Amino acid sequence: MIDLILTRYHYIAAILLLAIGLYMLIAIKNLVAKVIGLNIFQTGIFLFFITTGMVTGGAPPLLGPHAEGPFVSPLPHVLILTAIVVGVSLTAVALTLIVRIYAEYGSLREDIIREVRANE
Repeated sequence: MIDLILTRYHYIAAILLLAIGLYMLIAIKNLVAKVIGLNIFQTGIFLFFITTGMVTGGAPPLLGPHAEGPFVSPLPHVLILTAIVVGVSLTAVALTLIVRIYAEYGSLREDIIREVRANE
């Protein structure tokens, strides 16, 4: 059992990143901390997805006269690269909205923003 854990440590790291990110999204009231938690959650998903695409002893998928399998699929890498670009864009939009929310309500805490909106 210990050998299995030591050889699959990347799954444990991915699960820890997912748990930390999810905790930050649910429990912390600060909006900037929620965006950071979202980024940590995304990183855990990226790590898990790339790890599942790993092939022990796999070769690059280049065909030629000396090509021998098994081959590694480039699809997980391409999808994660696209997801990273989307994640950066999402972070930029979220932080822009947070700046606008702060200018409007004067706080970054959810509970205070809800109180201000309720009093309007």
